[in-house]
Amino acid sequence: MRGERMSLYAQVIVDVPTMQTNKPYTYLVPSELEEQIQAGMRCVVPFGKGSRKIQGFVLDVSNQKPDEDFEIKKIISLMDFVPVLNEEALQLADWMANYTFSFKISCLQTMLPNVMRAGYEKSIRLLDENVEPEIKKLFDQNNLLAFDDKMDAKIRRKIYGLRKKDKVEIVYHVNDRARVKETEFIKSKITAENISAFLNAQRKTATKKKRMLEKLLDLGNDSVERIKFQKQNSFTSNDVKQAENSGWLSLVSKETYRNPSENATTESSSPRKLTAEQNVCVTRINQAIEQEESDVFLLQGVTGSGKTEVYLQTIAHALKLSKKALMLVPEISLTPQMVRRVKGRFGPKVAMLHSALSDGERFDEWRRIERGEAQVVVGARSAVFAPLDRIGIIIMDEEHETSYKQDEMPRYNAREVAIWRGKHHHCPVVLGSATPSLESRARGQKSVYQRLLLTKRINGRPMPHVELVDMREALKSAPSPDFSAELLTKIKEHLKRDEQVVLMLNRRGYSSFVMCRECGFVLKCPNCDISLTLHMDTHSMKCHYCGHEESIPRICPSCRSNKIRYYGTGTQKVEEQLHELLPNARVLRMDVDTTRRKGAHERLLERFGRHEADILLGTQMIAKGLDFPDVTLVGVLNADTALGLPDFRSSEKTFQLLTQVSGRAGRADKNGEVVIQTFNKEHYAIQFACTQEYERFYAYEMQLRHRLGYPPYYFTIKITASYDNEADACRKMYEIRRELSQVLSKSAKILGPTPKAIMRVNNRYYYQIVIEYKKEPRLEEYLQDLLVRSQTDEPKGLKLIIDRDPISFM
Repeated sequence: MRGERMSLYAQVIVDVPTMQTNKPYTYLVPSELEEQIQAGMRCVVPFGKGSRKIQGFVLDVSNQKPDEDFEIKKIISLMDFVPVLNEEALQLADWMANYTFSFKISCLQTMLPNVMRAGYEKSIRLLDENVEPEIKKLFDQNNLLAFDDKMDAKIRRKIYGLRKKDKVEIVYHVNDRARVKETEFIKSKITAENISAFLNAQRKTATKKKRMLEKLLDLGNDSVERIKFQKQNSFTSNDVKQAENSGWLSLVSKETYRNPSENATTESSSPRKLTAEQNVCVTRINQAIEQEESDVFLLQGVTGSGKTEVYLQTIAHALKLSKKALMLVPEISLTPQMVRRVKGRFGPKVAMLHSALSDGERFDEWRRIERGEAQVVVGARSAVFAPLDRIGIIIMDEEHETSYKQDEMPRYNAREVAIWRGKHHHCPVVLGSATPSLESRARGQKSVYQRLLLTKRINGRPMPHVELVDMREALKSAPSPDFSAELLTKIKEHLKRDEQVVLMLNRRGYSSFVMCRECGFVLKCPNCDISLTLHMDTHSMKCHYCGHEESIPRICPSCRSNKIRYYGTGTQKVEEQLHELLPNARVLRMDVDTTRRKGAHERLLERFGRHEADILLGTQMIAKGLDFPDVTLVGVLNADTALGLPDFRSSEKTFQLLTQVSGRAGRADKNGEVVIQTFNKEHYAIQFACTQEYERFYAYEMQLRHRLGYPPYYFTIKITASYDNEADACRKMYEIRRELSQVLSKSAKILGPTPKAIMRVNNRYYYQIVIEYKKEPRLEEYLQDLLVRSQTDEPKGLKLIIDRDPISFM
């Protein structure tokens, strides 16, 4: 008697928009899908009383039937032919859901590239024509077959068998915006045996056709891009088409990658001779790579000390051991120069993942990584999820940067994800910075991280001389509102020597706000508690929170006075002042507005590098990562911007920014100077930044943090409620505070509820609570429960956010 066939059951996490859960549901796997289903695939399942169709992720497959006595619904179909998430990604999503107080479905979707999260179509490409005729006839002339979850089960099983034998592959078509790139290639049909017959059939005057035949003979068995073939031989599209009609060649479409750095200039480079300090760092990290230890190294090096060379040589060591490397940079502004240096060393082995790539370019880079065609990945925050296997080293440059923290669910910090992946792959993680975050520096103090120091500049050059200008006095005789006489004199001196100048303004827009001198009225956004910013490029007032836009007022809306004026400073306004003060100076402006277009950031930097400009004027994006040998003067126009913010990290951010931007001066064989204009000359963050004394700043700031009970002495969690009714948002937060008082010990602090610094954004009111604690065994469970319960309030318009280790309390 034949035994009863064992049924398969799948654990599926479902995407229910109205009521998400981290609990997987059990579904029966239909017999026709048993051979194909794998963990990491997406599927379509029936859910709820109406059995509506929704998407899910398969987490596990087994023959273990659940104990519960209820009807188990069947999976309707599989959305994927192969898993889109591997085992590591599934484990990482589990950890992230718990650590970041997020729903697992959000974490799983974050694991995927954008293309997999967007709507897309799939095709199956036939790689080997040696298949049964029934299957072969399903494919079109390009050997493509449309694939969807409604495909006949019998055909699907056969295709699945061919996939196992590598006779077919899956091709993704990303909507209409980013389809797989197809390039036409020419395959010659002309041989030494048949060319005479073709030549003899031509008229004597048909010289172009004869040349076509000869060029096709030269191709032999090789294929060539149609466009390239036409350009090299001065043929037209019509010439090629006639040759195809005559049977001389065939045109074949092949999938090709988009190359995001196709037009970028990259010079190959060789490893540089290391200093004694660099050599110590490289040796320590290489040992950890060889011994597969998941140590976290804090590489603390002054600006210009050669941290990048340490990164490159340790990456080379990992590649030598047949391992791969992941390198994170904090934001797109750092990517162009860094990618150029990494590509210069490792060439086509490098893939990059960042927000400036088009959907198609990102998709192609992801496929190169996933297929094992790239061994080094360079990218911004989300690149931490790159589908690399056999990782030998993970590097996080400028680890202190706040852009590594995601501000929407899942609210992960790329540093924590990198450390998790380091443990998973048994490889070291290198956190590099001239100004490490206080949390990382404190972990180095406690030997949680291993500290590596680079105390000297690579070429033995001194740190730049820094001059502080007290704007309270300087404004009395300043030649313009934003330039002191001292800074203007220095600029003229350096330009006279044919050197370059970098000027940083920590603002955005033309002017910060519009105010009436008669009644004090400030033009604010009607939806948010924030003043509107003047943008001269569009001649409008804009809200940087909700996007509201209106025309520039000429008369005060409150008192009807015409004494309404622009206050504050923006890059456009400073640029105008520069043109008035230095009419012969060539100025390049780099801010959010001038770098909107794809590749604009890189093009501006290349122009500055070619000396097409004397002055680079920009916002924070020019403060880090730039390395130009002729930049000998850096000017900071307003060092105080962050100091006035109600943020416990404001002094740390100010010190880091000033130290970083100062480090752009005198990086080669010329001495550098820095001029910092400030209204807070005595402030400790500015004083320590002038002398580049990180350790003294660290000691001073840690004393303050200890006294005030701020991180890194305490862990923090911020809970925010938003609602279109202020009273309801406030009421919800008081309810949560009452619950927290029952859960937390007396050693924990509950700050709030208080309105956020900007209480109203887009007509929603925001209230928050901050929890400061050291060890609270009941807190995690309470917050996970609060996350699930908060969904019952969402249909009423109330939204709740739980943020572990928030970057700011504002």
